[in-house]
Amino acid sequence: MKLSYLPSVILLLLLPLASMADGIDNVANLLKAGNTKELSKLFAPSIEITIMDSENTYSQTQAAVILDKFLAKNKPKSIKSLHKVNSGGNYHFGVYLLNTDTGEFRVAITLKDNSVVELKIEDEKVK
Repeated sequence: MKLSYLPSVILLLLLPLASMADGIDNVANLLKAGNTKELSKLFAPSIEITIMDSENTYSQTQAAVILDKFLAKNKPKSIKSLHKVNSGGNYHFGVYLLNTDTGEFRVAITLKDNSVVELKIEDEKVK
C-alpha cells in the first residue's frame, strides 16, 4: 500500500469515533443556543432530569418545559466540554461547563441509542 493512501485510511478509521461524539456535542450546542424545542426532539420518551437538588423523571414535553424554565432564568453564553465517554455501543456520556448570565453550571448528559435519557445540571463547585 502506498503511503499516499495512509491519511485516507486513518480518516476512515477515525470516522466512526467522530460520528459517536456528534450526538452528545449536538445536545451541548442546542443547550448553548437555548433551543429547547429542537433539544426536546432528542429526548427519550422518559427522561431523568436533575436541576440543582430537584430530580425527577419526565415525559419529553414535561422535560422541555422544565428545561425551558431553567434556561429562561439562566441565559446560556457558552459551553465547554470537560469530559466525554463512549462506553461502546449505544451509551454516550458527556460533562460540560455551561456559562450563563447568572453563573457557571456543570451539565452531565447521557445518551442511549442517540436519545437523551438523563440530563443533570448543578452548580459548578470547582473554579
